[in-house]
Amino acid sequence: MKNLFCRAFLLLIIFSTGLIAEQNKPTDFTTIVKIVSEGTVAIAIDAPIKHSSPRVLGTGFVVADGLFAVTNYHVVSEDLDPTIVENYVVLSGEGSVVKKIKVEVLKIDPKHDLALLKLDSQLKPLELGNEELILPGSEIALTGFPIGAILGLYPATHRGYISAITPDAIPAMNSNQLTLTMMNRLKSVSLIYQLDATAYPGNSGSPMYDPKSGEVVGVINKVLVKDTKESALSSPTGISYAIPVKYVHKLISDATN
Repeated sequence: MKNLFCRAFLLLIIFSTGLIAEQNKPTDFTTIVKIVSEGTVAIAIDAPIKHSSPRVLGTGFVVADGLFAVTNYHVVSEDLDPTIVENYVVLSGEGSVVKKIKVEVLKIDPKHDLALLKLDSQLKPLELGNEELILPGSEIALTGFPIGAILGLYPATHRGYISAITPDAIPAMNSNQLTLTMMNRLKSVSLIYQLDATAYPGNSGSPMYDPKSGEVVGVINKVLVKDTKESALSSPTGISYAIPVKYVHKLISDATN
């Protein structure tokens, strides 16, 4: 009887260990990409009088309870024409099967080039990582719409790693290279991610995430440093950058509290 009990107990331990190992097993990257793609949206202007379909400006991603989205501020900084029906919208879906949702620019953070949008209907949100900076060498992925929606809405994913944590502005070589934007930014420097991954103009606002968990750790930006950090260079490198997610947390907190 004692031996039977011991065998049963041993089998229980083996079974439980197997369940725990299965639960802790890393999710396949293709599954992570699918999950992230469902929460990634194209940001566009919908003006039926001007365009037969919404004009895609960049990328964004759904956050919080699914009624908000984050993108770069420069993506939604264009003034809308008050004399016609013209709205900012997000496009969700793939190919020609796309859901169009009207949005309102709820809160902006021009310093970090971020904007929070309020959606008219709910979408599946992405999970945000914590506010700590991730270390250089950490693997990352990004998903977005680098060529807009010319052939339909098809999210593209790229992988790479954090190559450096760097200030978002650097001193110019001489005073002739200084601009007002650079001078203002040098007074209050923020740390951002420099990436060993390729991002294109349409990727502005794309989520940068942990490829193992899908947690968003940053927001791709193609304009912020182009007007500040790399304007000191005679030939900009085209290096990609991302804004740390801690500024997204603050943007959401400031808008909802």
